Amino acid sequence: MRVDPVTRAVISHTPKPVARTFADMEAAARAMREGDVRKESIFRQSVEAEKNKADLLDKKFAEAVKKAKEAPDMSKPFLRDFDLD
Repeated sequence: MRVDPVTRAVISHTPKPVARTFADMEAAARAMREGDVRKESIFRQSVEAEKNKADLLDKKFAEAVKKAKEAPDMSKPFLRDFDLD
């Protein structure tokens, strides 16, 4: 980078050389194929998780109902010591 000392303006610069991501087209094609396989695997996992989601939600709901039945009856007002004064 060249800067004019009087005006402090950039006169010229040379950008940093960009490193190549892949050495050749074959390596780039191989990386694309590997990426496709990885994407397919992630998609299959998400499909399986979505299939099991309903069962999981049913189990969570049943557990919540069970806890609600075991909880004390909140329809009666709760008396505290200072409420009796």
